[in-house]
Amino acid sequence: MRAGGEGGPRTRRNVDLFGAGNKKGQREQATDPNAPKKDRIEFDNINIKLKFKEKEEVKSTWTGLFKKLKILAPFLWPKNSAILQARVLVCFILLGLGRAVNLYIPIYNKKIVDSLTETPTSPIEFRWDWILVYVGLKFLQGGGGGGGMGFLNNLRSFLWINVQQYTTKEVQVQLFRHLHSLSLRWHLNRKTGEVLRIMDRGTESINSLLQLILFSLVPTIIDLLIAIIYFFTVFDYKFGIIVSVTMILYTIFTISINEWRSKFRRRMNLADNETRARSVDSLLNFETVKYYGAEEYEVDAYKTAILKYQVEEWKTTITMNMMSSAQNLIANSGLLAGSLLCAYYVVNTNEYNVGDYVLFATYIVQLYGPLNMFGMQYRQIQNNFVDMENMFDLLRQEQEVVDAKDAQKLLPKGGGIEFNNVNFNYTPEKTILKNVSFSVPPGKTVALVGPSGSGKSTIIKLLFRFYDVDSGSIVIDGYNIKNQVTQESLRAIIGVVPQDTVLFNQTIKYNIQYGRITAEDAEIIEAAKGADIHDRIVTFPQAYDTVVGERGLRLSGGEKQRVAIARTLLKAPTVILLDEATSALDTHTERNIQESLNKMCVNRTSVVVAHRLSTIIGADEILVLKDGEIVERGRHADLVLKQDGIYAGMWKQQLESNKLTIEEIPLDDSAIQKAPPNQPKEFDVARNDDGLK
Repeated sequence: MRAGGEGGPRTRRNVDLFGAGNKKGQREQATDPNAPKKDRIEFDNINIKLKFKEKEEVKSTWTGLFKKLKILAPFLWPKNSAILQARVLVCFILLGLGRAVNLYIPIYNKKIVDSLTETPTSPIEFRWDWILVYVGLKFLQGGGGGGGMGFLNNLRSFLWINVQQYTTKEVQVQLFRHLHSLSLRWHLNRKTGEVLRIMDRGTESINSLLQLILFSLVPTIIDLLIAIIYFFTVFDYKFGIIVSVTMILYTIFTISINEWRSKFRRRMNLADNETRARSVDSLLNFETVKYYGAEEYEVDAYKTAILKYQVEEWKTTITMNMMSSAQNLIANSGLLAGSLLCAYYVVNTNEYNVGDYVLFATYIVQLYGPLNMFGMQYRQIQNNFVDMENMFDLLRQEQEVVDAKDAQKLLPKGGGIEFNNVNFNYTPEKTILKNVSFSVPPGKTVALVGPSGSGKSTIIKLLFRFYDVDSGSIVIDGYNIKNQVTQESLRAIIGVVPQDTVLFNQTIKYNIQYGRITAEDAEIIEAAKGADIHDRIVTFPQAYDTVVGERGLRLSGGEKQRVAIARTLLKAPTVILLDEATSALDTHTERNIQESLNKMCVNRTSVVVAHRLSTIIGADEILVLKDGEIVERGRHADLVLKQDGIYAGMWKQQLESNKLTIEEIPLDDSAIQKAPPNQPKEFDVARNDDGLK
């Protein structure tokens, strides 16, 4: 479906997915000016409220910080699981114990040094108990200044695993469900690779933010506050000032530089999305690439996308290294000033001793360990907020087609269809359907024919409610499908066989069973027999367990269509929609498939979009569309008699094109040699249709 054509995009607005200014990251979304703005997302066990403005540029990580933290809060407290809640509480208790451990390690280090230092008033003393306590505290703390992999952190990580898995499951499932609820229009305007990338990064960002904020950033801030209070109260106030000034300068510098650097990260994200989208799009169109010998072109295009990404990655990395060097300079300046002051007091006053210097140096180095990580943690938090916003931006996408509040389950009575003055357009500039009215009695077949862009496939999509009509109504068995029945019940009674059947990269059995997941093996085989594909399937080495490949490419066109027919038969729908189901097949295969389609449509209401008129001769009524209007209607026998009629002209044209003599059709040498000389012979214009590849 192309933009501006029969399936083109409708009224749209641009929403910047990756931040203002990134034009390539914009996506288009259909909108109803009277529809309420979606600001709440409900998970299975989580209810969160979003108030990000759609066109607001995220200038700072701290912009709307409390709103962002409010989004994270529900993921922190699994309200439907008492066990997970208990794990969260224990994790917080362990977090508090870790802060006390970090304070007492330098204190006991000072005590040990003082006991080993001889003074006029205190001889050297062996305090094994202090050493034991010190080593025990180090065991709890672990390596490094902030806790490394100590016992407390290991225990906390172990307890947090289930909470993290809960979060991952809730986010991924809800996002996946929401993407399936979005309209066909939205999916046609998006690149699958970009969406998958946003999903991956978004889910990871939630867990990373919880980990970084709860177990890295918050503990570091608490440790700094405890240290400042300790130095102001226990040491000289000058030490408190040195530590405070150093921390404040370090924090302000880190935040300011990271805000400046955020634009590089967003550009890198955008380039990364484009690289992923390019690779996915190319691989999905593998056959097309081969048809046109465009392998090198695709490789070059992918290489160009990678190079663009690497340019942005270089900018991000080099600015990070520059910032890290400056951070190190600030931190070590504070360490130098405090160490000089403490050493001066030890030498020139009687108030301080060697143990005090050791305490100061140990405590400061212990603080600077996580403080040096603060820059990286802040960057990660900033990046994860960007990724999280992108993901929730997907979740905020409005559902274009929604059930009415009082919608009921459609109970089929035969499948009668009525179109009453239906008008529809994809864009305001071009109306696709204009006052279209027709009816299909239960069990009857109506065929839709006409030139490309006349609205045939649009009628099929409206019947399946991929879109809602602009005006008029579509009624099935007395129910207006727009506001009286649920989408689920509507689609449950409709079976569709499209022109280009796309199969899952699973077994043949799985693809047929998809019509009714609960079907037994015997029912699957019966459906395959009804589609005349069973005998072919059993010739494959793995029979029904044969994997069909990406999009079913290991099967021929005819085989794929038969699998689609079998799947529809298994569904046992009341209404059948055939959207040029045989137009891509060769003539011989089409005739065989047509027999299966005819059997499937017996006693079922059917709407058939046809390109080859020979396939709809037996239709109860044929509707000829042109420019979105029904210009002719009737049975085949009546329409072909209209001398100046559109249908009669199409019929005559197809008769002539399907009966070309040997002199009129280009053939290879072998084909010409097989034909009797000087004797015209009729050929069907057809392509070869091979079997399983």
